[in-house]
Amino acid sequence: MRAKKKLAIGSLAGILLAGVGLVLLDAADRAYPPPLARADTVSAEMRDADGQLLRAFATPEGLWRLKTRAVDVDPQFLKMLVAYEDRRFYTHAGVDLQAIGRAAIQLVTNGRIVSGASTLSMQVARLIEPRQGRSLSAKLLQIARALQIERRLSKEQILDLYLTHAPYGGNLEGVRAASLAYFGKEPRRLTIAEAALLVALPQLPEKRRPDRNLAMAEAARKRVLERVAVADAIGEGEAARAENVPVPSQRMQLPALAAHVAEAARRKDLKALQYPTTLKKQVQAGLEAVARASALKLGPKLSIAMVMADARTGEIVGEVGSADYFDASRSGWIDMTRASRSPGSTLKPFIYGLAFEEGLVSQETIIEDRPADFFGYRPRNFDMSYQGDVTVREALQLSLNVPAVKLLDAINPAKLLIRFRRAQVRPLLPPNETPGLAIGLGGLGITLKDLVQLYSALANRGQPIRIGDGVNEQPGKIDCEGMLEPVAAWNVTDILSGVIPPAGARKQGIAYKTGTSYGYRDAWSIGYDGRHVLGVWVGRPDNSAVPGLTGYGTAAPILFEGFAKSGIATTPLSSPPLGAMRIAQSELPISQRRFAVNPGGLLATSGREAAPQIVYPPEGAHVDLGAKSGDLSPLMLKLQGGRAPFRWLANGKPLPDISRRRTKQWMPDGRGYSKLTVIDAMGRAASVGVFVD
Repeated sequence: MRAKKKLAIGSLAGILLAGVGLVLLDAADRAYPPPLARADTVSAEMRDADGQLLRAFATPEGLWRLKTRAVDVDPQFLKMLVAYEDRRFYTHAGVDLQAIGRAAIQLVTNGRIVSGASTLSMQVARLIEPRQGRSLSAKLLQIARALQIERRLSKEQILDLYLTHAPYGGNLEGVRAASLAYFGKEPRRLTIAEAALLVALPQLPEKRRPDRNLAMAEAARKRVLERVAVADAIGEGEAARAENVPVPSQRMQLPALAAHVAEAARRKDLKALQYPTTLKKQVQAGLEAVARASALKLGPKLSIAMVMADARTGEIVGEVGSADYFDASRSGWIDMTRASRSPGSTLKPFIYGLAFEEGLVSQETIIEDRPADFFGYRPRNFDMSYQGDVTVREALQLSLNVPAVKLLDAINPAKLLIRFRRAQVRPLLPPNETPGLAIGLGGLGITLKDLVQLYSALANRGQPIRIGDGVNEQPGKIDCEGMLEPVAAWNVTDILSGVIPPAGARKQGIAYKTGTSYGYRDAWSIGYDGRHVLGVWVGRPDNSAVPGLTGYGTAAPILFEGFAKSGIATTPLSSPPLGAMRIAQSELPISQRRFAVNPGGLLATSGREAAPQIVYPPEGAHVDLGAKSGDLSPLMLKLQGGRAPFRWLANGKPLPDISRRRTKQWMPDGRGYSKLTVIDAMGRAASVGVFVD
């Protein structure tokens, strides 16, 4: 009886001591937790719209340590890693007692260490809390830390830490950094040979670096492939085939794209670890390659800037601030996409767009290209020659200066700037100057980004969209009545799509315009298809003249190569909107067959005020307004001459409201023939007959 009582007391005491021990261990664990916070120090990353790495930033210690998750790594690599390093990883609690026993027996029988007993959890403990030397106390602390880590983290989280912090020689840490440096790719899909090398390197990272000790790297990879457990994991015969694959002998640079965008992102938040962008990696890499190669051909001191945007969303998909960020001779650190420079002739399409919108001209209207004097302002063509009588289509395609100024004079320069403000673009005028005719030929300042924003409206049927900056500024629709009417925007696009590509470039189904600023300081080329707009600027950042620099000869070839190398398939240009048509010169109203105005925008007349004339639609025109589908759209009516206000009639019935404008919208009742009439304030009338389809 006494024996049983003593046994019970002893058992109770043992339980109490065990309980006290567990409480003390738990208290110690809480008092001295593992330094898991240190594991949070990783490289910041800038990614593209699809999550691909564009650029990484070294840690404060100068390490390339890219955060890695097991789900982002090739499953075959994970199998090989566990098979080689820690076969019972998913079953032990941080310490593999079988491995420790085996290592101890081998030490006793062989007199030296034959195999280690470190688990992946113990290696993580060592990586986040490194210690000098390999003493017994350091090993015991490592074991304790491994047990603590296992209490706090799941197996997947522990694996994530190993994949992020494993050393690969030099300043490379983690599987992602090593895969990018040695294979030039993310570790999502690895060959057996690549996976075996990444398993082998962390044991002796400096001695096995492939870029310095190729033979040792090959031998280490071979040992991994010959391990029985690894062979079982990868399948029969795979190891032998992988051994014949060469080990990479050079280390590649990690992705370093979009330097100026990265700079803007870092200024936004220096402490952030992720910088999402709207850029597309393939587009960005292609544009940067084109810019670098083109700058080398053009010679020293010249820089190149490029912006490609999605005209439907406003997102920037590629942006090159300079030909080479690190080239001091080209002032590569200056972001020329944000510099305000003279745009040359690149604003002319918008002048023509307003002229189309107001019914002043059609594509086949004859306009004079001869010396002209606008109250002392005498524009001259780029080549100092004149073409005489040309069509409006030819005038824009040849980028003739005098016709453009004549149209701007008739429209009013202030109206052009008002339309730019609708697109949220505000060019810089010379100090203390009001808008003059010179703005049509580049007499103001504008950035490449803003120019792309303007051209996005042309690609978008006249509807402007706000272009973002790829990082901070959010793109989006601009709530306004439109920068140009859809028909006017289509006419401009139809003309620009017929401009001959530069020498050596193939036709790509894009509409484009070039420009050269005064004094050969800036060369521009802006082009677009049905979805994307690409703008190119070439020049010197210090605004010095560059003899021979032209938009057509210098910037246009870069534009076409940029579209080709961007990797984006060309989207067809927008189809004609309802009511749009090409009208032959012989079918134009008399008032539109030849454009003639006096300086100041007044219609040239024979001594008296001109009677009203309907210039759109022309007599007898068949206008597709969607009547066949039952979804009718309004028809834009335009007139010239006459004295306001104007009264419009359709089939003898007055339309609502008397208007002082020379444009009017009319909604027909349905398909068929209609007679349209306008009467001015003096009682003079003009009529046309049209067929609504």
